[in-house]
Amino acid sequence: MVLTETAYAKINLALHVRRRRDDGYHELETLFAFVDAGDQVSAAPSSQDSLRIFGEFASGIDAPFGNIVAKALNTLPHGRGWAVELDKRLPVAAGLGGGSADAGAIFRMVEQAHGLPDDWQARAAKLGADVPACVRSQACVGTGTGTELVPVDNDLAGTPVLLVNPRVPLATGPVFKGWDGVDRGAMPIGPLRAIALEGRNDLEAPALRLCPAIGGVLAALAQTAAFVVRMSGSGATCFGLYDNAEQRDQASAELSRMHPDWWQLAGALR
Repeated sequence: MVLTETAYAKINLALHVRRRRDDGYHELETLFAFVDAGDQVSAAPSSQDSLRIFGEFASGIDAPFGNIVAKALNTLPHGRGWAVELDKRLPVAAGLGGGSADAGAIFRMVEQAHGLPDDWQARAAKLGADVPACVRSQACVGTGTGTELVPVDNDLAGTPVLLVNPRVPLATGPVFKGWDGVDRGAMPIGPLRAIALEGRNDLEAPALRLCPAIGGVLAALAQTAAFVVRMSGSGATCFGLYDNAEQRDQASAELSRMHPDWWQLAGALR
């Protein structure tokens, strides 16, 4: 039996950095949301584990056995072995949690085939801060390093969204290192729409210093009919949320005309 899953693109509708922790990580408050599209992952029973990566952004991924997908396989019981194929459609180092989403897809496939161990959340967190949220790929609030998850009222399900990336990879570490250490306050409480409208991304400023192209993407999206425009995660992908698909598609067409070299993904929030 071949199992297939979409590794849904993650976006941060808000990301508030509160302080640097003694362990070197940062204390966060973030609002995770997921788009109804992303990488494609499939797995079939095999005599041993294997991983084949292809697709537009395959060249940006670690060697197969250092990849987070392989690490996810190694941390979960899944029988003798799986032959996994990953169609890498999301840009790498882009603030979309692409690798974490791929790992989350593996967790869901293992759950379908064998069930997940009781400590799956701890195992997911060891792979990366975004992985626990990506396993369920449902809107939620993340605190701590982003691994402590709380449900949230999702009044934006089905909202049209446009993701735009200038095709410039941006590593997470340097962006966090560039944060100025100023606590600008807690993330608002409420349903998704309220938090998205009132929240912010504290990593935009350091990301812009490292990747000025982000400013051009944000400015271009701000000229569209989007009711929220923001950078996701540590960048460089930005997004716009729209009241209807016609507005989103019109924005996509205009940005394609003006910036044909930018990567885009049009979808809807889950």
